[in-house]
Amino acid sequence: MKSQLKRADMQDIDLLLPLVAAYHDFEHIDSDEAGRRAALLRLLDNQDLGGIWLIYGNDQLAGYIALCRGFSIEFNGFDAVIDEFYLLPEFRGQGIGRQVLSAIGDKARELDIKAIHLEVARDNRRARWLYESAGFEARDKYLLMTAMLESR
Repeated sequence: MKSQLKRADMQDIDLLLPLVAAYHDFEHIDSDEAGRRAALLRLLDNQDLGGIWLIYGNDQLAGYIALCRGFSIEFNGFDAVIDEFYLLPEFRGQGIGRQVLSAIGDKARELDIKAIHLEVARDNRRARWLYESAGFEARDKYLLMTAMLESR
């Protein structure tokens, strides 16, 4: 199946919200619609932060991928995290994921990004296989750690 990426903008919020809700449900991420909407609008409104691309398969909305930009001394410039990547179930297993990862690499290069990182559940073997086949490698020396910061 042939896929296509379209950079999302503010007018795409109503297409994105149900996809993000489905992804959060799939990954058991605790979120609410107001929080998802606020985060999406902030990312859509500031391209310096990265971007969100709608994924189409055979001209049908198939999912989305969000790339959030940072900066790394180690990687000599901008890096990015694939913050979320979701395909609707009926579009999985048809080669779209690999096409999207290749295309998002091209988009990242256009944004002068030197490295892309992602997080994957240890028990999600199918996704791990996809990412490894697309050139992503586990950095066994490092462990991703998170500290949640509360507003003061």
